[in-house]
Amino acid sequence: MRFTRYGVYFTPRPGAFSDAGASWLGWDLAAGQSAGMPDDTVTARPRKYGFHGTIKPPFRLADDTTTEDLKAALEELSQRLTPVALEGLTLSRIGSFVALTPVGDVRDLAELAGHAVRDLDVFRAPPTEGELARRRQSNLTPLQDENLRTWGYPYVMGAFKFHITLSGPLPQDLVGKVMADANAHFGDLPPRPFVIDSLTLVGEGDGEMFHEIHRYTLTGK
Repeated sequence: MRFTRYGVYFTPRPGAFSDAGASWLGWDLAAGQSAGMPDDTVTARPRKYGFHGTIKPPFRLADDTTTEDLKAALEELSQRLTPVALEGLTLSRIGSFVALTPVGDVRDLAELAGHAVRDLDVFRAPPTEGELARRRQSNLTPLQDENLRTWGYPYVMGAFKFHITLSGPLPQDLVGKVMADANAHFGDLPPRPFVIDSLTLVGEGDGEMFHEIHRYTLTGK
């Protein structure tokens, strides 16, 4: 399959938590196929990205780089990065979105994400003027705008906040119901502790749906 963009995600290893995420959103990243019976009014927007937490946001490959080069670089990076353990995950509201967010000290996680953004940046093609203009419609802070210019995405480095998106933007009167539905759907499946011990390379394929390409275990000491 040919991919138009690539990204580096945290994705849960195969199991009940991963399955619950796939069925909630309606897309199984690892299998590359539809899953469950999702509520389109809630999950249509995040569905194509799959159940994940972004580490390095999706990007087009730079000229003179290849997918194989990117794979090799992520393999090398994974051998330098150490796993990160947090207390757990909790259901949260982020603006008009619902997401799972980490509990505990997130500094090590932010450092891990910073390495991925920085060390793999040679593979990122610069954003187009249209992409820059679209991002700036979100009333970015000076830090976020600097990130956009430097790293191609506003919400990295000092503006990074890890989350696993469960919905698109919701009207105020629907947020409570979606929070309750998500709590019932996931139950006690979100892991405690929450450990990130691998990174997943993903690609945007047919129909703009993202697919798992390869999982890299973090083996740094």
